[in-house]
Amino acid sequence: MIVKSFGKINLSLSVKGKKPDGYHTLEMVNLPIELHDTIEISTAPYLQDSFVTCDDAHLNALHHNLCYKGLEAMRAKFGFTQNFLIHIHKEIPFAAGLGGGSSNAAAVMLSIAKILKLKCQLSDLNPLGAAIGADVPYFLASSPAYLTGIGENVTPLKAKNSYEVVLLKPDEGLSTKDVYGICDNFPRLTIDTKKVIKGLEEGDEELIAGNAGNDLTAAAVSLLPPVKDYIKEMQADPAFFYVAMTGSGSSVFGLSTDPKKAREAYRRFEKKGYNVYLTRTMR
Repeated sequence: MIVKSFGKINLSLSVKGKKPDGYHTLEMVNLPIELHDTIEISTAPYLQDSFVTCDDAHLNALHHNLCYKGLEAMRAKFGFTQNFLIHIHKEIPFAAGLGGGSSNAAAVMLSIAKILKLKCQLSDLNPLGAAIGADVPYFLASSPAYLTGIGENVTPLKAKNSYEVVLLKPDEGLSTKDVYGICDNFPRLTIDTKKVIKGLEEGDEELIAGNAGNDLTAAAVSLLPPVKDYIKEMQADPAFFYVAMTGSGSSVFGLSTDPKKAREAYRRFEKKGYNVYLTRTMR
């Protein structure tokens, strides 16, 4: 089976508090994007174990190990004995706030369920995914969504419009753990998640832009100052109605309602030598 493993952007991310276990409680609005990895998965009856490979030599081992963890969590839950060969072709950059590793894990879990014809629902897979990574339950559904808790509580949303997305990725990535570890040292933004959701559902871009934000931005900028420069440069570009960092960084995105202007902006950044991606949100 060959499947697409889509990335995401956090349209808005509000940090609400901190739990005794150290994890932060959040309110987020996530949008899936067309930028994706491609995963090939097949049964391997001649092997004594399952293997995950990737064509990105710089990929951190922990990243693709999420796929292995997802596989083994499903094995423990459903009791199958089959082994698998899993190969990931990477397009989503690593440590970028785009959820590539979690998306890969979710795609593998859903693929195994199909290949083995397991009788399971998303409600069966969500707790398994949450134990692997906070973003995995979101990617099991992979639709516009409102998320709470540490990200494990997922409520699908209806987005009226799709948006053009230009992504800028600094050469360096950011560790999610490091960013969350210092985020409480910085003031929270004024974010109204309910209005962001209303704007998304009604196609009101002004309402989105006026109420969305990312509470992790200041922490990310303190660790990687170019993030601030990228945000300022994109905000100065007339192609975008909203610019923000996604997740814990390091990628910054600009949203546009005009495909032509988005392409032009993409070419401008490309000529300047940025790591730039052109994609689109999915409804």
